[in-house]
Amino acid sequence: MNRQSQAAVLFLLGAALLHAGTTDLYLRYVKAGLRPLLLAAGAILILTALATAWYERRRTQREQQQTDAQGHAPHPEPRVSWLLILPLLALILVAPPALGSYSATRTGTALQEPLAYPALPATDPLPLSVVDYAGRAVYDHGRTLTGREVELTGFVALDHDGTPYLIRMALNCCAADAQPVKVGLTGAIPPVLQPDTWLIVTGTYTPRTTRDPVNDGPIPFIKVTAAKPTKTPRDPYDESWNN
Repeated sequence: MNRQSQAAVLFLLGAALLHAGTTDLYLRYVKAGLRPLLLAAGAILILTALATAWYERRRTQREQQQTDAQGHAPHPEPRVSWLLILPLLALILVAPPALGSYSATRTGTALQEPLAYPALPATDPLPLSVVDYAGRAVYDHGRTLTGREVELTGFVALDHDGTPYLIRMALNCCAADAQPVKVGLTGAIPPVLQPDTWLIVTGTYTPRTTRDPVNDGPIPFIKVTAAKPTKTPRDPYDESWNN
């Protein structure tokens, strides 16, 4: 791979990082807090690419002068390395979907016991993350949820036996380590549920739980009183996990 190809690949990779970091595309790959590092990495790659291209141009000019003086024909360089640019163009032009029900039903719940249970506001209904509700329901036995109407947002997944779950993929660093946190749905469940459909679910705490068939982790339930479809949120991952 010659230096021109290296410079082109570095430039396109840097441009892809800047493009992702200046739009919401980066949220498909890393958590929101890593945005400054992503932008810095993109800028460094572009500067490195420009420096490499400048150096290569100077070197080529010197070699051309030597070739002209000696009367030798220059040696052609392989061009197949330019094909490495194609995956980078795909990264820039095609936005990958966030992880959904296919990954969630094949991965065990990642629910972990919270370090604390902060006091909840008096909002009615109370908007909670799937992770927060599940942690309070399982490890605090619903003490802070009893008597409250809560509102959860997540996407639908169906277990192998048809049990509907509301899921949010919990993000620790990047999409590569995303793991699902699942809440089972009972009560006034919509008659037709399509996997990967995003829902806003309103309901109340129920002590019912089950075990995840993948890793035997705990899955709490929510008693649904209302459910309505919603658009995929700007950030499809839940970053409250391990925070």
